[in-house]
Amino acid sequence: MFVSQLETPALIVDLDVLERNQTRAMDLLRPLGVALRPHYKSHKCTAIAHMQLAGGAKGITCAKLSEAEDLIQSGVEDVLIANQVVEPAKLMRLGYLAGCCRLSVCVDTLENIRALESAAAAFGTTIHCLVEYEVGMRRCGVATPQEALALAEAVLAAPHLSFLGIQAYAGQLSHAEDFARRSREAARIEGRLRELLTFLHENGVDVPEVSGASTGTVELRGADTAYTEVQAGTYLFMDAAYDRVGVGFEHSLFLLSTVVSADAEHVVCDAGLKTIGVDQGNPVFADFPAASVNMSEEHCVAYCANRCAAGDKLRLIPGHCCTTVNLFDAIYFVRDGRVVDRVPVTSRGKSR
Repeated sequence: MFVSQLETPALIVDLDVLERNQTRAMDLLRPLGVALRPHYKSHKCTAIAHMQLAGGAKGITCAKLSEAEDLIQSGVEDVLIANQVVEPAKLMRLGYLAGCCRLSVCVDTLENIRALESAAAAFGTTIHCLVEYEVGMRRCGVATPQEALALAEAVLAAPHLSFLGIQAYAGQLSHAEDFARRSREAARIEGRLRELLTFLHENGVDVPEVSGASTGTVELRGADTAYTEVQAGTYLFMDAAYDRVGVGFEHSLFLLSTVVSADAEHVVCDAGLKTIGVDQGNPVFADFPAASVNMSEEHCVAYCANRCAAGDKLRLIPGHCCTTVNLFDAIYFVRDGRVVDRVPVTSRGKSR
């Protein structure tokens, strides 16, 4: 089937570009001795996760316990939930899943550490823990080396937990458009992490892993980086928000739409707010990147000098790829204008 024959709206991925993005990420990180642990939330598709592992990724990062369950069921053997799991029922599920793969979570309170120990003990499993360190995101994590030390020692003292290292996610830098500012702040965070690692080492705590970073800071990692692994997600697909940052990866993900109405000054497509995430800005028409865009529930309108007619197919670059993918049941893989596969968005809508 040709791409032009797909019913729309449809989510398509150019496999040639996706593969180049995976290769570029590995080429940036491998010389530094830094591993890639890509974030599943960007595609929520187990088929793509296995492609990333085959392409050199160390393991997979995810955001939710339900995503971890899907990944483990698909055969992924190394999964990090880059958040805290605190609800009692979820803790019990976590304790069980820890017997199925190398499963890691983030912690930032002593109470959560005690609850994780109880859950793992109930199943005789081991849960790996990353102490989350606050590096400017102002979301989760402890803010001082002393607090991090107390949590690390608590994990080390727990029979059914394993201290894996430090989680340090600087999401506030991901979309910082000023490269100089992004570089300065990334360097400052690296300095804070080195100070933390020195403090922990001086107090008898070895830190095997430092995990975090993002697509927006992959290229800022230097040979002296404190990070041992990077949790980039959007690098594989890219979106319009990251275009404004300029991170050097190509667009592989597009929303294919059909023109339903047009005149000399504007074009209307069948892709509205129910099919594309706009939390980080409106989509961009690949064919008219400078066009002003207006969104409604069922339509996307581009205001520009138009040469399209009803029935034509157009590609939209999502403003945010992660929230767009979560609106679809499947992704179509394409090469050279032909559809070569249809894969389910395995974890679509799973937010628990």
